[in-house]
Amino acid sequence: MNAKAKRRNVAENGDASEDLVLATSISNGEDLGPIVRLAFEMGRPESLLQQLKTVMKKKEIEIEELCKTHYEEFILAVDELRGVLVDAEELKGELASDNFKLQEVGTALLAKVEELIEAYSIKRNVTEAIRTSKNCVQVLELCSKFNDHIAKGQFYPALKTVDLIEKNYLQNIPVLTLKLAIERRIPVIKMHIEKKMSSQVNEWLVHVRSSAKSIGQTAIGHTASSRQRDEEMLERQRKAEEQDLSGYGDFVCSLDVEEIEEDCVLKFDLTPIYRVYHIHICLGVPQQFRDYYYNNRMLQLNSDLQGSSSQPFVESYQSYFAQIAGHFIVEDRVLRTAGGLLLADQLETMWDSAVAKMVSVLNGQFSHMDSATHLLLVKDYVALLGSTLRQYGYEVGPLFEALDNSRSKEQLVNILGNDTYEQMDTDYESNVLSFHLQTSDIMPAFPYVAPFSAMVPDVCRTVRSFIKSSVDYLSYGAQANSYETVRKYLDKLLIDVLNEALLSTIENGNIGVSQAMQIAADISFLERACDFFTRHAAQLFGIPTRAAERPQRSLTAKVVLRTSRDEAYLALLNFVNSKLNEFMALADNINWTVEEMPQGGNEYINEVVIYLDTVLSTAQQILPFDVQYKVGIGAFEHISNTIVSAFLSDSVKRFNVNAVMGINNDLKMLETFADERFHSTGLSAVYTEESFRGCLVEARQLINLLLSSQPENFMNPVIRQKNYNTLDYKKVTTICEKFKESADGIFGSLSNRNTKQNSRKKSMDMLKKRLKDFN
Repeated sequence: MNAKAKRRNVAENGDASEDLVLATSISNGEDLGPIVRLAFEMGRPESLLQQLKTVMKKKEIEIEELCKTHYEEFILAVDELRGVLVDAEELKGELASDNFKLQEVGTALLAKVEELIEAYSIKRNVTEAIRTSKNCVQVLELCSKFNDHIAKGQFYPALKTVDLIEKNYLQNIPVLTLKLAIERRIPVIKMHIEKKMSSQVNEWLVHVRSSAKSIGQTAIGHTASSRQRDEEMLERQRKAEEQDLSGYGDFVCSLDVEEIEEDCVLKFDLTPIYRVYHIHICLGVPQQFRDYYYNNRMLQLNSDLQGSSSQPFVESYQSYFAQIAGHFIVEDRVLRTAGGLLLADQLETMWDSAVAKMVSVLNGQFSHMDSATHLLLVKDYVALLGSTLRQYGYEVGPLFEALDNSRSKEQLVNILGNDTYEQMDTDYESNVLSFHLQTSDIMPAFPYVAPFSAMVPDVCRTVRSFIKSSVDYLSYGAQANSYETVRKYLDKLLIDVLNEALLSTIENGNIGVSQAMQIAADISFLERACDFFTRHAAQLFGIPTRAAERPQRSLTAKVVLRTSRDEAYLALLNFVNSKLNEFMALADNINWTVEEMPQGGNEYINEVVIYLDTVLSTAQQILPFDVQYKVGIGAFEHISNTIVSAFLSDSVKRFNVNAVMGINNDLKMLETFADERFHSTGLSAVYTEESFRGCLVEARQLINLLLSSQPENFMNPVIRQKNYNTLDYKKVTTICEKFKESADGIFGSLSNRNTKQNSRKKSMDMLKKRLKDFN
């Protein structure tokens, strides 16, 4: 019993604690969800329900006790509430009475307020109508003003009026029909203005093109007058210097662009083009007009550059060039004053196109012009054209080059094409001294045979004439560095025309050895003449000779011609070597397995020696010492290489000692000839380091090795350095593999290892083995 009582007390205590927790949670307003979920998870929902009922009973008891405690106060509060209710009923009645009275009074006032609101609405509508009418009247007045401007041809004010309507009034037009009508008309109006402007531009383009010739003639006339004044001034200066009245001074044409434009400005007015360009800016399409203007002016220029086919050039050249000059005088003004209508790059493109076409026309006309008078007249007028346009900043150098090069280029090409490249009997003073071509101050014996061909003095005369004409063209025109310009033109003529013609002659392969020698000699004299050309130009400009002879004043053409001379030397060596190859076809001309030992050299060697004697004799007459030496060295080195290459040739499968003996005889003959020519020409006194004979050393060492009784000594470094230092291991290996005994048995066969071997055979086999090991 005690145990049961204890368990019941424990259970009751546990239930009491759970009821306390549940009551506390309900009092605190906490969420009972977790407690309910836990009860269901533990399978005890009845227990939870019982606890809730217990808590409810406790709360009811608490409420009942509370009501008992405050019962009297509650009765008093109810009595007071009843009194308030009575008062509220009385107040409600009073409010209903007052509201009735207010409704009676407010009905009349409400009618008045409605009338006032309607009046205000009418006033607002009238005010808006007046404002709208004013806006419409203003827009219509602007439209009328626009129509007046259009009728009077005042397109800029008309366009400004349209812009004003579009920006300030269009969005505020209350009448939709009027607004839509104006919106539709604005693009049409702008297009109409643009078309009218285009029409005016076209009229101006036609007018300015028709005036271009007159503008150009006026400007060129000013240049001619200025040149005449400067020439007269220079003449007076020369006379004064002769009388020691004044010192030397530089006088150049000081033609002023503004002076030209004073007469030209009345003949072309740019105001229409300024106005149209500004209108296009207002229309928002300035680039469109720039392109239109540039393209049309280019079309006009191209048409002018075609010239007239109905008149001969000698009759129409002044009009032709005056038209072009006028065109570019106008374009220069447009560039400077039209505010970006024409860009500098566009004008430069125009000018480059015009220059290219004029140069082409001049070259074509000059090539068919037989009259010297006509040629000079055209050149003089083109020179005036160039001097005029140079005042406006145009680069006229190509024009002057065309004037200078046209005749000179043709003459130089003809001179080189007609020359025989042979030494000539000539007048020493007119063809040598006059161009400073002498190699010594000692007067030679007569008749004098020049070391150059007729081409050299003819070229010097042509170039001297070219310099004179260039100086005449550039002696006026406000160019302070005319001397440097002439030097530039001179360099261009010598490099682009003369040097190119010389190289073409050298490279076409239609000349022989003697002609190649003569061309090389001629180039040396032309290189020397370059100093004469610079001194001559300086003399014509009055520049002291010592200033013209400074190293930095030397022509670039001098270096270029020196390079071309080396090209001529190389071509000469190629000609000689090519001819030697024809004679020395050793693989075909030699029996490499001959049965008998030859008593002398092979047949080809006589032709080789005769040819070398001819070449070196001709070189001795024409070429300077250093070139003679180069020709000889090159020829003998080539012979030596040919001999070695013959042993290495795939067509030579085997050779015997008899063939080697024959080539040894050939080599001895060449060595004897080489020594004789080296001493007879006097080269031995100048070139002591290497002789002609020394160029045959590789072939000589190879023959000596093949004929040696102890060829294995090749592998001895000391002996090899002393006797075989030019031979290559791989070449020697290949050649030794081809070497075999002759049929009569001086050497045994290299391939037959079962036959009796003699000492030389053993030495050769030993060499071949050691070479294989080395490789």
